[in-house]
Amino acid sequence: MTGEGSVQKLVIVGGGTAGWITAAAFARLLGGRLDIELVESETIGTVGVGEATIPQIIRLNAILGIDENEFLKATSGTFKLGIEFVDWGQKGSRYLHTFGDTGMNLGNVAFHHYWRRSMGAGGNPKGLWNYSLHQRAADEARFGKLDRVGNTAMTGLAYAYHFDASRYALFLRAYAEGRGVTRTEGIVERVERDGESGDITAIVLKGGERVAGDFFIDCTGFRSLLLGGELGVGYQDWSKWLPCDRALAVPSERLETLVPYTRATAKDAGWQWRIPLQHRTGNGHVYSSGFTTDAAAADTLLDGLDTKALGDPRPIRFTTGRREAFWAHNCAAIGLSSGFLEPLESTSIHLIQSHVSRLIQLFPRSANAAAMRAEYNRRCAAEFAQIRDFLILHYHRTDREDTEFWRYCKHMSVPDSLTHKLELFAASGRVGRDTDDLFRDASWVQVMLGQGIMPADYDPMADQIDDAQLTGFLESLRAIIERSVAGLPRHEDYLARHCPAEKLNAAA
Repeated sequence: MTGEGSVQKLVIVGGGTAGWITAAAFARLLGGRLDIELVESETIGTVGVGEATIPQIIRLNAILGIDENEFLKATSGTFKLGIEFVDWGQKGSRYLHTFGDTGMNLGNVAFHHYWRRSMGAGGNPKGLWNYSLHQRAADEARFGKLDRVGNTAMTGLAYAYHFDASRYALFLRAYAEGRGVTRTEGIVERVERDGESGDITAIVLKGGERVAGDFFIDCTGFRSLLLGGELGVGYQDWSKWLPCDRALAVPSERLETLVPYTRATAKDAGWQWRIPLQHRTGNGHVYSSGFTTDAAAADTLLDGLDTKALGDPRPIRFTTGRREAFWAHNCAAIGLSSGFLEPLESTSIHLIQSHVSRLIQLFPRSANAAAMRAEYNRRCAAEFAQIRDFLILHYHRTDREDTEFWRYCKHMSVPDSLTHKLELFAASGRVGRDTDDLFRDASWVQVMLGQGIMPADYDPMADQIDDAQLTGFLESLRAIIERSVAGLPRHEDYLARHCPAEKLNAAA
């Protein structure tokens, strides 16, 4: 992108989920203006652990015009109402961070303040989930489309998906190529840059083929071949707050009952995920090499499986953090090449789509891109920091001291931005959430309570109804929720009726 010429050729380096989401979105929204080429090599593997998502992916699929049922059939997908956290606040604890609200707000007062009032001085934080539509549906492995509960103001089921990430990339590849994206097979050997501006002008592949472009998107994973490697953009290491630096992933046989939620179980030096798909189960163990060995971590993973393993654990190494900038010169990094926040809250695919959306909103017409670049970097940095704090909350706010790892997490210093949120909620039940935070107030409330923080007080506006009205309100909510869940089909029945998986190899 030299001189003041217009940006006409976009080159995406790297495939996988990040590359093909990027290609599909740009083809859909800017394909009429840009010539788009994606360069990838089948000999270079992808991390491919991003099998669980959050509800924002529904918006991406809607923008692309993707039919939900066809997408789930092609990717062996299931529905997800939230993430169950086991043994986090203390051993034996269990709670569901759902995608929906608990109860129903009254006026301008959030439901959890009324609930806190009803608990009195010695309430049990877990009691909030007695008023969760999502919790009850998850408990009974039910799912259905429910926008609103009866004739009430209570919102219905908010959901996301579990799916086979490699098949999602193939699905999006077919979508993108069908809309004019050119795919080139090859491995990058060197990068050419303009001697005056420092902008990238082309990549040269092994074999000599030269792929020129005006703007480049780095989707090369942890290698960050262009942004980190060629352009030398540094990396902020956040491992002092998020000490897990390795993972082992392994598929196992299908669960007997397809539950509509992800499970994250705390272990001695990290945690283990379980993601139910229609043809198999995705599993992995995220852990800190400073507190356990690779061999012990593998044993922990395999011992914790609910079904028979379908292969050997596959190792992944990472450093939690982000690039100092997400866009430098005429190159932006999308996906793992821009940074990594471990998959505890299923934000990996969301960060891909949010960065792509943001880049499309700010995409330059010419080389004069300094203002757009600065705004893009500001907004991406803020989003990373907000998600970082939410993840740290899970580790730091614990009563566990049974292993060295958990003692470290409990007593470590945390960012001031998180300390403020913890103190505010503990004192008053209020959430000090930033307006553009990915996670809603309901998410912060559920995780704070789930990790064992019982607010000392509640919003005084919750005193506007008397005790009898409060009791009647809570009882009616319980009854409404029970009736609504009883009317939902079983999750497996819904899948079988609307989006049964294409025949797949379970170990794929």
